[in-house]
Parts: sequence; structure tokens; C-alpha cells
Amino acid sequence: MVVLTTALALAGCEGALSTVDPAGPAARTIAQIWWVMLMGAVAIFALVMALVALAFRARGPVDETRHERLWVIKLGIAFPVVVLLALLAYGLAAGERLLPRQGADVVRVGAEARRSAWAFSYADVAGLRTDQVLHIPAGRPVDVAITSTDVIHSFWAPRLAGKIDAIPGHVNILRIEADAPGVYAGRSAEFSGVGYDDFAFTVVAHDPASWERFVRSGTP
Repeated sequence: MVVLTTALALAGCEGALSTVDPAGPAARTIAQIWWVMLMGAVAIFALVMALVALAFRARGPVDETRHERLWVIKLGIAFPVVVLLALLAYGLAAGERLLPRQGADVVRVGAEARRSAWAFSYADVAGLRTDQVLHIPAGRPVDVAITSTDVIHSFWAPRLAGKIDAIPGHVNILRIEADAPGVYAGRSAEFSGVGYDDFAFTVVAHDPASWERFVRSGTP
């Protein structure tokens, strides 16, 4: 029943803002972290429930020392510690892959947040700016330099990468990448005043020909 309920719940996780329906390498790594953490949590939860069930079983005299060594030390302490350490090691290794690295093929863009609007700039095209729509090439890593002109906002395109804050006077770099051309939804996932829940933007990933046309003319 639990498995069926979980499967039905996850079936509703597909969509424009789904973190478990990735469309790029960074988002895929984040989704994998989520699944691994879920499996670790399920393993520990299952053990705890088994221990609770066994506690209610009628039993005769037991060897208290052996009983304590098995249930308290091995299963109650050692098992959760081993699982949590394994999850920590995996999370650190996976998180390392999300860091922006230098590369010849990296596209650099800027994202400037202000209340109710995003402005995007492009390092390859001086003076080119777009509002509410970020244009990127599909299949290439893109480093987004994110800042804010007023309060703290948050840049989040769930199917492409993780979330990072836009902070006044500070620049945060987020590496995103789209596997294929398409339109991807983005949100400012940070309370920034009235109407913040409608503070959205769009990421448009272009094929090579469309991207070259955009870079040359400034129009999609």
C-alpha cells in the first residue's frame, strides 16, 4: 500500500516545475541525490518500524547482553550511522559535480533580479538584454551570474539546475544546461514582497542555428 501510494504521488511530480523530471545534467544530479536520500530514509524508517513491531512481540527470558548488542548497538546505532555516512559521502561527491568549472565551451550570461522582473544580459553580445526570458544554447553549459538590485530573490529553473539566491551587491554563479531545445519554466523561489508567488521567468534553449541567429541579431 505504501509503495502504491508513493508511486501515485510521484506520478504527479512531472511538469514544468518538477525537480524529479530533469532536463539537464545538473538537474539530473539533483534528482539522483533526491532518490538516493529517499532510499536511505526508507531503509532507516523500515528498520525503526521493524524494531517497534518486535517490541510488541511476546517473548520469554532473553540474554540481556546479547539482546542489547544486537538491537541497540548493531541495529539501533550502527545501521543508521552507516547509512547516514554513506548518504553524506554520496551527497558531497554529487554536490562537487554541481560546481561551475572552467571550460572553453561555457556560455556566460547575467541575471539581475528586481521586484517582479528579471533582466538578462549576454557576455557574447555587448548591450543585449532581455526581460523575463533567458536565452541559452541547448547542449552547452551556461554559467549564470546572478544578483539583485533591491532585496534577496532566488533564481530557480527546476528542470535545469538547483536554486540559488540573488543577493544585492553580491554575484552568485549557477551552472545550468539543457539537454535539448525547448522552453523551461523558472521561478523566484524566495519571499520578496507582495506578489512574489507570481514572480516567474522563462528559459528558452535554442538549437545551434537558432542560437547563432539570436547572438547575431538579438532576436530569437
